[in-house]
Amino acid sequence: MRCLPALRKVQLFNLKRILVAPLNWGLGHVARCIPLITALERMGAEVLLASDGVALHLLRAEFPHLPAFELPSYYIRYDSSNMVLNIGRQLPRILYAVRSEQWATERLVREHGIEGIISDNRFGCFSSHARSVVISHQIHLRVPNRPLEWAANQVLRRALRKFETIWVPDVVAVPNLSGMLSHPPLPNHEVRYIGPLSRLRPYNREPEYDVAVVLSGPEPQRSILEARLLEQAMLLPQKFIFVQGKAESKQHHYVAENVEVVSYLTSGELNEVLAAAEVVVCRSGYSSVMDLAAIGKKAVLIPTPGQTEQEYLADFLAEKNLFVTQSQEKIDLETGLKVLRGTTGIRPGAFRTDLFQEVLEEWMR
Repeated sequence: MRCLPALRKVQLFNLKRILVAPLNWGLGHVARCIPLITALERMGAEVLLASDGVALHLLRAEFPHLPAFELPSYYIRYDSSNMVLNIGRQLPRILYAVRSEQWATERLVREHGIEGIISDNRFGCFSSHARSVVISHQIHLRVPNRPLEWAANQVLRRALRKFETIWVPDVVAVPNLSGMLSHPPLPNHEVRYIGPLSRLRPYNREPEYDVAVVLSGPEPQRSILEARLLEQAMLLPQKFIFVQGKAESKQHHYVAENVEVVSYLTSGELNEVLAAAEVVVCRSGYSSVMDLAAIGKKAVLIPTPGQTEQEYLADFLAEKNLFVTQSQEKIDLETGLKVLRGTTGIRPGAFRTDLFQEVLEEWMR
């Protein structure tokens, strides 16, 4: 298995105690923070972690030696396919959670002498007493209504101004992975493109699975997708492994002779499973897209209903014949796997996944 490129030896950094706080919205945000945390440790920083729910469970599983703190939860659910309705119903609770995590962040900064904060889409994780950056690939929101889209983006820009810098995990040039989500003009913000972030690396391994299904995202849609894919997988001849994305406890079993199920995998374990799989079926979340780009696997992408960002990404990449996309309501796994043979996927190495290290070193100085 290939290792991350070695970092340059640096004598001294001004920032020594860093808080990394990913959003708990599936496992994508925490997964893409793993290479950052690993790099910070190699640089000699004291790293503290903060999140909630399954994201916090995964952080503790990956870095059991690091202090980890629980932040207020947003409790995001996607009960319908209408994004405006989903978020509108939950907006008061989300706003209260953002305010509560801001209080919690200030307390952590004060009690632990934190000098720098890296927040992945947690808009309350900033402090005037620490250098604060936010990681986000979505600096232009997609909303299925022009006036609402304009209003939502005004609110987003106001939230982003709380941070010193926005780190976008993509490249600024064309081709890129995120399209218009990450490339709007933001004249009043400092934006740094740090390259795709992935905890995975390509390497050769004997095939063991025909299909790896990687589940993630908010409930109840995660469970709905799992049930529909399991039902179809058990009727197909291919050998499947399902990674449920449930990090609360480690469970492993078979639901059919050809279908293996595991509750979650650490980064190294997931890397091995995906290296041993011919193709992948997963959500079209941006962290999943970055992982697919890193390992060079073909994939069937299934957007979470009501998440316009994922719907845009799936269509954006499918139009380039990189992946196949299907809607959750009309999943046809057998057809999707057949059509997938005619796609190209993303060549491993097409996008460098170590560009962030220079930005990280510069920021820490």
